[in-house]
Amino acid sequence: MVMQANNPVKALYTMEEIIETLEEHKAVGVTELAEIVERPQSVVHNHLATLRELEYVIKEESKYKLGLKFLQRGEIVRKRLPLYAKGAPAVRKLAKETKELITLIVEEHGRGVYLDVAQDNADIQYPAIPGTRIRLHCSATGKAIMAYMSEDKVEEIINRHGLPAQTDKTITTRDELYEELDAIRERGYAYDRQEFREGMRSIGAPILDESNNILGGLSIAGPTHRFAGDRLETELPKKLLQSVNVIELNYNEPNIQ
Repeated sequence: MVMQANNPVKALYTMEEIIETLEEHKAVGVTELAEIVERPQSVVHNHLATLRELEYVIKEESKYKLGLKFLQRGEIVRKRLPLYAKGAPAVRKLAKETKELITLIVEEHGRGVYLDVAQDNADIQYPAIPGTRIRLHCSATGKAIMAYMSEDKVEEIINRHGLPAQTDKTITTRDELYEELDAIRERGYAYDRQEFREGMRSIGAPILDESNNILGGLSIAGPTHRFAGDRLETELPKKLLQSVNVIELNYNEPNIQ
């Protein structure tokens, strides 16, 4: 992790590494955790003891894992966002209509965050859960969001996170990305043609406020065999844009006399 704050509190970076490791490994002992984060066992133990006292981690036998207090904090933050309240009904309706994975995404710190996720058909288990963070340049929704940002904001994201390849189809150069963003603005929605995950395609559209500022994005995703032909090019984009229109109308709440 690159420290960008002028006077960073290094203990918080250590705590973040510990939390991320617990997230990745589910349950870890002090010795193993200290080896992973490359800190003395005494330091790791002190952090864990404090986090446990604050009820952010729990201890089972000799191992530690994340507690549900994170869920409480996350839900409070999510419910404070108007886009979540206005978008949730449309997300579930679209999932029911398409039988595909629907995600509502917002940008935070240059990455996409799943604000809401719905799937009516559980034949494929996707690792998409609310709060998951993704790179913007390799997803349809992420690219749709970037298309309506200022160039300065896009450059800031590229400089901070780069354009790494997630699959061999991911856009990895500025020229390709800007060309893609131009096409998205002209079309009104974006495609992910296995750029995010092999065997998976998605369609994403921006959600704008009444001043055309970007609020977030909505996407439909699924396996390549179901995302082809007229369904990919016409049927799904139409349903997606209809849902975005509903969200925007509800969000902007026009006064009808």
